[in-house]
Amino acid sequence: MVRRQQFEDELLQVKRRVIALLEASREQLNRSVKALYEADVIEAKQVIEDDKSLDELDLEINNMAILMIAKQQPVATDLRRLIVAIRLATDIERMADNAKNIARSTIHLGNAHQLTIDSRLNQMTTIANNMIDLAIEAYEEEDIIKAKQLSEKDDAIDALFGQVLKDMLSNKATEKDEIQLIMQVAFSTRYIERFGDHLTNVAENIMYLVKGEIYDLNK
Repeated sequence: MVRRQQFEDELLQVKRRVIALLEASREQLNRSVKALYEADVIEAKQVIEDDKSLDELDLEINNMAILMIAKQQPVATDLRRLIVAIRLATDIERMADNAKNIARSTIHLGNAHQLTIDSRLNQMTTIANNMIDLAIEAYEEEDIIKAKQLSEKDDAIDALFGQVLKDMLSNKATEKDEIQLIMQVAFSTRYIERFGDHLTNVAENIMYLVKGEIYDLNK
């Protein structure tokens, strides 16, 4: 009984770290998008620097889960919980990498460029924030209904991505600064879209955790 309680405690610690990583990735996304709008190169560089701590948390989750599997040899749902924690950490770390790439776009554009960033990037970011809230709830509660809703919200991000990209590609800009803006906004829009895709992967893994079956929510 004591051994089982210890296992449950360690499992909870892993889950809390996964949620902490999700929340940290949200913070990175918000900071990077804000820096893009404000042409804040200093903040963008700090976002890139702070990404290292998320990489370390991802590694910590992996090490904890692997050690628990080796020591406890869990089966069924317990094993899936640890496998899913590893998978989630990988996707969330990649979400943070996309936020880091947005920060790099800000650096490419430079300080005080006086260029207008498409407001739809903010809309996409707001949806991504809502998805993270839903992902945390779905993971904590092991709720497949909420997990499925993540895919629906990702469709909204995809739609905005398509609109922005179409407008960027149809722009007949000739000035060097305008061309650079189009490129970096197109890249950044893609990074937010990828952020949403990884949250859909999170949803699929939560469904695997609960049902023990592989799902593809991108169909």
